Amino acid sequence: MDKYLVKLYPRAYRDLDGIYTYIADTLLEPTTASKMIDELENTIFSLETLPERGAIRCIGAYANRGYRQLFHKNYTIIYRVLKEKKEVYIITVRYTPSNL
Repeated sequence: MDKYLVKLYPRAYRDLDGIYTYIADTLLEPTTASKMIDELENTIFSLETLPERGAIRCIGAYANRGYRQLFHKNYTIIYRVLKEKKEVYIITVRYTPSNL
């Protein structure tokens, strides 16, 4: 199976930094923050294999323009797959609270 190169846009890096800062500084849970970032990074880099497993984004920002989404807990990872280059571009990581 071919591996894809996973690249993060600057916005995605800022998003991860913001997630860490919020959990560590606002919620005063630095251990939880580190764990969450590790989990998100593992999910992101799992796209090296089977990058098209995320659903095509049909609603909200980036809808109907070829972007995909992958969920991890209360976060949505929005990305694009470039098959011809064998690359995955992580666009943003967004907090998406549950409505349940």
